[in-house]
Amino acid sequence: MDKNGYFETSFVIYISDAKLEGLYSMFFHNCFNFLHHSSAERKAVDFTILIEEKNSDSYLSAGEMPLPALYQMLSILFFLSGCFWVFILKKNGSEQVFRIHWIMAALVFLKSLSLFFHGVNYNKIATNGIHMESWAVLYYITHLLKGGLLFFTIVLIGSGWAFVKHVLSSNEKKVFMVVLPLQVISNVAYIILEESEQGEATHNFWKEVFVLIDLICCGAIMLPVVWSIRHLQDAQHTDGKAAVSLEKLKLFRHFYVMVVCYVYFTRIIVYLLRITVPFQYEWLDSMFKEVATLVFFVMTGYKFRPASNNPYFVVATDDDDEEVLIGSSSVREQVTNRK
Repeated sequence: MDKNGYFETSFVIYISDAKLEGLYSMFFHNCFNFLHHSSAERKAVDFTILIEEKNSDSYLSAGEMPLPALYQMLSILFFLSGCFWVFILKKNGSEQVFRIHWIMAALVFLKSLSLFFHGVNYNKIATNGIHMESWAVLYYITHLLKGGLLFFTIVLIGSGWAFVKHVLSSNEKKVFMVVLPLQVISNVAYIILEESEQGEATHNFWKEVFVLIDLICCGAIMLPVVWSIRHLQDAQHTDGKAAVSLEKLKLFRHFYVMVVCYVYFTRIIVYLLRITVPFQYEWLDSMFKEVATLVFFVMTGYKFRPASNNPYFVVATDDDDEEVLIGSSSVREQVTNRK
């Protein structure tokens, strides 16, 4: 330490024994402030630190090294799934395809783009030790759009929009007004978490904000599905089309179970997996989360495929008008189903 109070040092840690392999972290503690609790006695510290962490020829940790290839592979799978979905929509013609089907296609391609940019970003980190801002920004933009569109699509499908009715009730519109802004805040919190370190003062705050808002959104998107199930149960006894209502009721019950399983697996099971697996298998939680998302997309697409291939939406009736109960207000509206 010189006369001005400046101190400079350097050290190298080399792990040469396989028994010493593990997940290492470096934290700085101002020990002086631990002994002096009064704010007047505490002293601020200003320092610059250069850290180089490297595993063989990669700057990623052992648990992150497979992620670039994993994200690129999953990006291709989502892209091929999206192409197959578009092929199905084109094959069925415009009369059997609703706008929600194209929204679902946009979601799949957006997910593919997000994974592609994420993989490239990780590849740049592995090569250079830092990410390139251009790729990181592209990933954050597509991730934010994908997150908002995912919840938007789930709420639309859960409300029965286009499949059962062509208007949204006031309660369903309120869900949109709550979920979409919260999703923006949630994704902003996620970006801040990605760009900050554990030791920063705001890191834990934004982590709590992210978890809380994400759980609120997951709970909110279940409401339209529950309302649709109740409406179909009422319609089963009142509109004289019990068989059709029963088939649609089964469909939305299945969708409710799918959403619950998806939320439970990606939010809880994946978290438990992350904190229990050894450090070199940390990439497994990302793999299981993305595979679960792919399975959820495929099952949702199969359940809500165009009407000509879907027994749930083939209505054998001469009447083109189907009466459905919309919203929680006992108001009945006549909606014309497209065939």
